[in-house]
Amino acid sequence: MQAKHTIGTILPILFGFLVMGFVDVVGIATSYVKSDFGLSDTLANLLPMMVFLWFAIFSIPTGLLMARVGRRNTVVLSLVVTFAAMCIPLLFYQFTSVLFAFALLGIGNTMLQVSLNPMVAAVVSNDKTASVLTLGQFLKAISSFLGPLIAGACASFAGDWKGIFLIYAITTLLSAAWLLISVREQKVATDIKATFGTACALFKDSYIGMLFLGILVIVGIDVGLNTTIPKLLMEKLGLSLAEAGLGSSLYFSARTIGSFAGAFLLARIASRRFLIYSMLLAIVAFAGMLVADSLGFLSAMIVIVGLACANVFSILFAAALSHLPERSNEISALLVMGIAGAALILPLMGIIADSFGQVAALALLLIGLVYLVYVSCRLKK
Repeated sequence: MQAKHTIGTILPILFGFLVMGFVDVVGIATSYVKSDFGLSDTLANLLPMMVFLWFAIFSIPTGLLMARVGRRNTVVLSLVVTFAAMCIPLLFYQFTSVLFAFALLGIGNTMLQVSLNPMVAAVVSNDKTASVLTLGQFLKAISSFLGPLIAGACASFAGDWKGIFLIYAITTLLSAAWLLISVREQKVATDIKATFGTACALFKDSYIGMLFLGILVIVGIDVGLNTTIPKLLMEKLGLSLAEAGLGSSLYFSARTIGSFAGAFLLARIASRRFLIYSMLLAIVAFAGMLVADSLGFLSAMIVIVGLACANVFSILFAAALSHLPERSNEISALLVMGIAGAALILPLMGIIADSFGQVAALALLLIGLVYLVYVSCRLKK
């Protein structure tokens, strides 16, 4: 039986979800770095690739590390790595150093996502886990929404968009300190010894494999939109980079509202039905976004897509954990590894954008939405 924990224990853990959202700075940073160094789309999209590639490499090793040193210590280590990533662009601003910084950011975020979700499950009762995880995703969405606004404010008022890294570095340090002071390490008792082989063996389960690919696709869509929406606004409407960057904030504001609303709607509506309707709505709005030629209509379509895609990650994650609850640590590592989908999709989008424009690059993501309709129809509940 799980012990009861105070709000003083849960709050520093939830604060970690705000830091988790810092990874989405890669979207607006890609546009700024492209402008600063005069890069092509293909080369600029190496930045998101450097972030999300590491989710494929470090997810399972992080799960194994967590079994050795504990969840809290793994979270703190991830925050230390994130802090180092934020300091590099402040000290050395060259394209190669920025690539290295975002590689570290990807490693730190991988470790954070693998360890923070099971940590929530360890400090709350089973009937509260889903709601607390949803709240964590809501906080992550707020962080993602604020990123482009903070970068724009730093560019406008401080004359340097890179001030966002200083703000993020300080916040990350505060998160690590709060966690160390407020949360005690817990040993995890399990009859199953997790190894690299046992984790990978879960792919033999077709249901887990389908959900893993779904995670890969939704993250690719999410990061693809985050990265490409500012470019689409500049290409279609001739907006400046500072103005177009607000498009990413619009998308993340919609995701923030959608994740908050989803916490209540999913308590009343079956996940399967909710996801089917959401994905069909997303496909219609996405098609509208591609053909839109006015700021008002395009903005409305961006908002609808953000609302429709807001809860996909949480629904798929919950479905996998409920399928094999006794293997939650390994499943968490596998699903976070699926975040590497962004590393596969974005370079291809960059090549298409350089050859045919941003609309053609975004059309690639429609295929992913169609697959998610298929996944939603196969959910067990």
